[in-house]
Amino acid sequence: MNLDGLRGLRSAPDLDDSGRAALLAELQPRLAACDWFTLGVMAPSAAAALGCLRQLEATLGWPPLELDGACEDPAAIEGPVFLKGNQNSGRFLLRRETGLGTGLLITGHSPADPAAEDTWGPLPLDLFAAQPQAVPAAGL
Repeated sequence: MNLDGLRGLRSAPDLDDSGRAALLAELQPRLAACDWFTLGVMAPSAAAALGCLRQLEATLGWPPLELDGACEDPAAIEGPVFLKGNQNSGRFLLRRETGLGTGLLITGHSPADPAAEDTWGPLPLDLFAAQPQAVPAAGL
């Protein structure tokens, strides 16, 4: 499975260790070419969405996004959710939403190099779990 093969999938595929390593190796230079990122997490629970977000931030050395004050308490949300994060604003939104697949979508933004901009995913929610510290991507 490669990044282009993920396009159009409703949910992220299950990957073994070698598939995860290959996907990360392909993704990291694309992330490094961008200045900042937006992301979407489709998850079965608020805890799973927040776990995915925090693993991604820790692995890539990104500053933690803060919950937008207009959102309800994540602990009060039951069932599937969609999390939308924006490095430019430093915030994320979280809402209950049914009918989605499961996975992480990352969109890279680069005003200086629009050819580097793209959306990757859906990536497995645990793609960045227990990964060694990566070289941080450019940007925030």
